[in-house]
Amino acid sequence: MERAVGEIGTTLDGTTTCRELAAFTARHLRATATVDLLTEPGTAPRRAARASPQEPVRHTDRSVAGSAGDPAAPDTHRLSVPLAVHEEEPLGTVTLSRTGGGPFSADEVALARYAARLAARHLGHARRLAAAEDAALHLQRALVAEPGRPHPNLEIAGGYLPAGPRALVGGDWFETVRLHFGRSLLVVGDVMGHGLDAAVDMNAYRTALREVAATDLPPHRVLRHLDSVVAEDGARRPATVLLVRVDPARGTATFASAGHLPPAVFGADGSAELVDLIVGPPLGTGVGGYEPTTRPLRPGDTLLLFTDGLVERRGEDIDHSLARLAALRLPRDCGPDQVVDQVLQRLGAHGAEDDVAVLAARIRARPPQ
Repeated sequence: MERAVGEIGTTLDGTTTCRELAAFTARHLRATATVDLLTEPGTAPRRAARASPQEPVRHTDRSVAGSAGDPAAPDTHRLSVPLAVHEEEPLGTVTLSRTGGGPFSADEVALARYAARLAARHLGHARRLAAAEDAALHLQRALVAEPGRPHPNLEIAGGYLPAGPRALVGGDWFETVRLHFGRSLLVVGDVMGHGLDAAVDMNAYRTALREVAATDLPPHRVLRHLDSVVAEDGARRPATVLLVRVDPARGTATFASAGHLPPAVFGADGSAELVDLIVGPPLGTGVGGYEPTTRPLRPGDTLLLFTDGLVERRGEDIDHSLARLAALRLPRDCGPDQVVDQVLQRLGAHGAEDDVAVLAARIRARPPQ
């Protein structure tokens, strides 16, 4: 039983726990062990693992509906115990069978039941963790997947990737705010840190920014106002933010950065260019010093705003990271959706060590008069 504690449930992965249970019972009870899991009430059990004293453990992952197990010889002895903790609903069963050697003793039955209960407890933890991670991911997607309502004269696409399977909530976000005279404010931000606290601060930044942006101040003045508000609240984490006010009628974009990486502009020919910005300090310092930068947007240009997780790599200078983005050559006439997909794929963002948020925008072409 002491060995079972050390050998079963070494990870938070349910499949690994099933394989460990099968290996332990096969080895210590000198029997072929199969572990079948119930995924949902009323459905057929799923064969999760199988092991025998002579063979390494296998992850079979197949339905066992209508099967009573492998064919048994006349002198085969079987033992089946539920994967359950005391009076809880069973999560499945572990079945042991061996040919010869006599039936299972009372001590062997007790060990099998103990190992099954131990595995069931770890499986329950794994399933609750998976449910919590799923809820966290839906929360994060809800926070960033709806970036407001830009004017119809803009094409918009966004994307968010969490930093691995154990950090699904963070401080990265993107946003759009509809302004007067057909203009839109594009926003991407990154609250320092990870976890629920960062997500809470991120939501506070978004709420404050929407209120300030509704006054139609220039982007650099929006940052100045936010910086002074946040600096008065010592509980808020600092954040980097990039604002871009797009004016389709004039074909221009005005940028203001609070410690954030510069955006990229992908031309109609697929080439990329980093925007040269005046970068002020992150929000929350109270220092201010934000200045605007305005540049034209040509027909077919697509703006790409992003958080540092898209480009930064461990041990690499940030200039090299940005140069890798600027060196990308996308297919001609990529729209915002294609730009987001291509950039995430080509920069390997799905395996990034930090959260990734991206927002792409292009002025919608006017129909010929």
